[in-house]
Amino acid sequence: RIIQQLASGEVDIVIGTHKLLARDVKFSGLGLVIIDEEHRFGVRQKEALKRLRAEVDVLTLTATPIPRTLALSLEGIRDFSVIATAPERRLAIKTFVAPWSEGLIREAVLRELKRGGQVYFLHNEVDSIERMRERLARLLPEARIAVAHGQMRERELERVMREFNAQRSNLLLCSTIIESGIDIPSANTMVIHRADKFGLAQLHQLRGRVGRSHHQAYAYLLTPPEDALGAQAKKRLEAIQMMEQLGSGFYLAMHDLEIRGAGEVLGESQSGEIQEVGFSLYARMLERAVRALKSGRAPALEKDLDLDTEVNLHVPALLPASYCSDVQERLALYKRLADAAAPEQLEALREELVDRFGELPEPARALLECHRVRLAARPLGVSRVDATHEAVQLQFVKNPPLDGAKVIEFMRGRRNARLVGPERIRVEAKLPAWPERAQAVKEILHSLAA
Repeated sequence: RIIQQLASGEVDIVIGTHKLLARDVKFSGLGLVIIDEEHRFGVRQKEALKRLRAEVDVLTLTATPIPRTLALSLEGIRDFSVIATAPERRLAIKTFVAPWSEGLIREAVLRELKRGGQVYFLHNEVDSIERMRERLARLLPEARIAVAHGQMRERELERVMREFNAQRSNLLLCSTIIESGIDIPSANTMVIHRADKFGLAQLHQLRGRVGRSHHQAYAYLLTPPEDALGAQAKKRLEAIQMMEQLGSGFYLAMHDLEIRGAGEVLGESQSGEIQEVGFSLYARMLERAVRALKSGRAPALEKDLDLDTEVNLHVPALLPASYCSDVQERLALYKRLADAAAPEQLEALREELVDRFGELPEPARALLECHRVRLAARPLGVSRVDATHEAVQLQFVKNPPLDGAKVIEFMRGRRNARLVGPERIRVEAKLPAWPERAQAVKEILHSLAA
């Protein structure tokens, strides 16, 4: 009946599960799709929702966006906003990562039970959950233990959850079935067995089941010995322990993006690195394509994704090791100089260098001047600038964005200028010092652009 009403337009708002994606569900005029717990959906499911109507607006809600969604937002393909304000009187959940210890488990559970609270003990292996129940019953004879997992019959599971909600049981031994949709304010301690097997977003979601009132909540993430942990598992556990303040889901998602990679914009992978071109170049290519589309034009690969202008003033142009001793820091500064897109950004970087490392040595001044020349040359379609003590030579790309009449006027006005190829101009001049060469190049470029 509801499906028929949706097709005829009698229903304005429908709340549903994945069933809304079924082929027999038709909408008469879908305008807005709100996806809650977005990290639980695959790319195909989300794209199926968008295909329902070309102009549909999509609002996704999640405490921990998956890497692909976060990358799309950071790259400007999607808008995003962060709700960082926690509900009133909420306290941050204290998080501890430790190897399995029966003493720690007993202390953590008894502390909660003595203040009249309840405990989640998460054991995500249904096959061995009964053995774990027996083990906990021996360790904690004071606790009233209940078991809940997804393979139980629906009515039995509902009965267990109702009893736990009514506080007839005070320790719930469960699987990840409690990950979302559970809100029990009296449950304020969680113990997660084999926390190294969970993803970062999943750990954050599970931890969010406690601390839903004004009481201090605790989360204990139990792991095998440290030497048995993988590198990625260590990174995940460090991140979840570090980011325990309220509203930290966004920052955890950033860590997840760094650990797992950004996935594919046009493919179905929601995490993973771009292997062929490297992430940095991929991000630049994507940024330029997004900028072109936002300005209303199709991205032209040879124009929008070209390489930067090469500038050679025949002088050492670098940050000397004696000026900035840290190799990684020098690489980061070279990257920022190469990414600078305006003279103001270069000036800000110059001021930062002086502020951090002192007066610029000559090679560093030459490096900054090379980048100023690059910024002046690139809009004119100059692919290479070569300035020696005898001449300045400019190499242009095919079909540069130059007015042919201006070039002819420039050549007539300078007796020392000549064409030395279909896309090359040479200007003879005696320029013994590199500052003179840099100034001569900028004057030539200014004349061509005027």
